[in-house]
Amino acid sequence: MNTKEQEVLRVADELFQQGPDWVTFFREILGLEGVVRRAFPSPELLCRFEQTPEYSDLQQRLAKLRARGDFFANSREPTRVITVRLPKSLHESLRAEAHERHTSMNKLCISKLLQMVDGELVPADA
Repeated sequence: MNTKEQEVLRVADELFQQGPDWVTFFREILGLEGVVRRAFPSPELLCRFEQTPEYSDLQQRLAKLRARGDFFANSREPTRVITVRLPKSLHESLRAEAHERHTSMNKLCISKLLQMVDGELVPADA
């Protein structure tokens, strides 16, 4: 583990020990101005970091914080709403998966959005 990875985990551990809500942890560690993006500022460096066990550890911590409950009750960060157009079959699949996992579609979609996506699987705009 290199120095940047060590520093990211040190800051994440300090924050995690304070028991923040998951939104605060995400913002401070993985958000646009969080410690990860400051340590790995280029898309290439960030992509490499996202493939490390250290990144996986951060994702596990985030999942543990999310499991504690809904952030809307105790978070001071405003929420935003997005509308996503998707085929009926995909919507039905998401609804079925949420039901099978005993969760809401909102929580399932947030979980999916928090995961790393292989850039090769994302089509570019024409």
